[in-house]
Amino acid sequence: MKRILKHLTISLLAVFALGSCSNLEIQETDSFISEGFQGLEDPASALDQLYNNVYGQWADQANRYALYEVTTDALLVPTRGADWGDNGRWRKLHQHEWGLEETDILTPFDQYNSDQLLASQILDSRSGATSEVAAQASFLRAYSMFTVLDLFGQVPYRDTQLSSSTVPEVLSGAAAVDFILSDLDNAISGLPSVQAGTGDLKRATKAAARLLKAKVLLNRHIYDNQLTGGGGTPAAGDMQEVINLVDAIDGDGYALQAGYFEIFESSADTETIWWGTAGVGNRIFNGLHYNSTGLGGGGWNGFSTLAEYYDLFEGDANQNRYESDLESAQIDGQEERRGGVPNIGVTFSGAAGTSDNGGFEDGSNVGNGFLVGQQYGLAGNALQDRQGQPLVFSREFEDGDGNPSLINNDEKTGIRVMKYNPRFGGGFEGHNLMLRYADAYLMRAEARLRSGGDPTAEVNALRVLRGATPLASVTESALLDERGRELYAEGWRRNDMIRFGQYLRNWEFKGDTDAKRLLFPIPLPQLLANPNLQQNPGY
Repeated sequence: MKRILKHLTISLLAVFALGSCSNLEIQETDSFISEGFQGLEDPASALDQLYNNVYGQWADQANRYALYEVTTDALLVPTRGADWGDNGRWRKLHQHEWGLEETDILTPFDQYNSDQLLASQILDSRSGATSEVAAQASFLRAYSMFTVLDLFGQVPYRDTQLSSSTVPEVLSGAAAVDFILSDLDNAISGLPSVQAGTGDLKRATKAAARLLKAKVLLNRHIYDNQLTGGGGTPAAGDMQEVINLVDAIDGDGYALQAGYFEIFESSADTETIWWGTAGVGNRIFNGLHYNSTGLGGGGWNGFSTLAEYYDLFEGDANQNRYESDLESAQIDGQEERRGGVPNIGVTFSGAAGTSDNGGFEDGSNVGNGFLVGQQYGLAGNALQDRQGQPLVFSREFEDGDGNPSLINNDEKTGIRVMKYNPRFGGGFEGHNLMLRYADAYLMRAEARLRSGGDPTAEVNALRVLRGATPLASVTESALLDERGRELYAEGWRRNDMIRFGQYLRNWEFKGDTDAKRLLFPIPLPQLLANPNLQQNPGY
């Protein structure tokens, strides 16, 4: 789609221009590996740049987000007429049929390796960073290396103290995890302790570093065996440390909050641990129909969820409604997190972040959560598609002959996902959640389960708060489902499915896939540039 923003980044290792699959000639054009680095003149400004990089990469609908969500059972992007075909880009991800040159694979490798190099430059003693700047850089280097390890299983690392012509070493398995954990320990030591709902949470705090460390430990047994195809067994000590880390996050006042969709507004809450200043427009508009709202020029009518994912939630399988507007009760038996579709907009009252459109809050006719069935305008009018047919989002993905298909869909197929609501800032408000407490809370429950404990009471406390029926018991399968219900569209589904052994299974439009799909291929130019890299198994 022409609306997709292209993020142009400089590769950490690639020292050439990739013109085509046959043009892999190495050219010395990458200033990052030229001789003469003697430290940064202004490490604080470099840290600002690094945060902006990370925020933009998180908020993108392609690249990292596509790898973590579109390659799972949570999202797919059907071709609708001439829209969203993109040479099969989205279909190949969803069906695990990607090759070696997919832009959504090449770009994150470059982006996050570039980020970790900039963090290393900030941390170089010759840059003279303050202890606060160094702690922030340690967190972001750990975050960037964690992302590369999780996606590719190998992390190129350039020691900025060595000659710039030195080929970067490659960390994998235990060595990579140990490096990341060391950075996170330094971050925890040097970052500020900020109470929930106060202070500057768009920069990392002790709570953010503890959550990321817990995530690394929870996945350590996966990373130790990534390149050999084994899953491993979680170590009891790691699981206890996950529990301890989340307990420490509790100590800063972070806690589950009632009012699920309010967490995704910019107002203070007890769940937000780290947020980015990039806008949330991609999360809003990529699924909305062109006629869903006039804000931002209308929706882009692409991303949708699978019916089987929607069916993880309690409620009527075929409709999902509010009694009237967004402030009303749900009426189809659904739990709070499933959201609903209003049949009229919210009367304008001047609430913060809202704008007046004919006496209604602009964008408030768009529902929360999962949008299925008839959609309505601000004044309660039933919306239509561009052909004048009722705008009814369906569970099915079908072609013009009514056959299940990911191509030749019309404008209405697929249930749409709405975590952020356009009524607040029209999608351009720069408040994008990156880490939040419910993730940590469920990681602690998982660590208890993997240690032989019973997290049922803990999980049920969350479910009751979200208006869902308590479970009789919590198994691994139930816990994965609960993470899917709580954290949908938040960029963690692939990571969760791999840890629970469900990433290779079949789902709608995808059959069982080979174990090589647990990792993405190392980009071919990077293999030429760095002989320490080895192509991942199966590629």
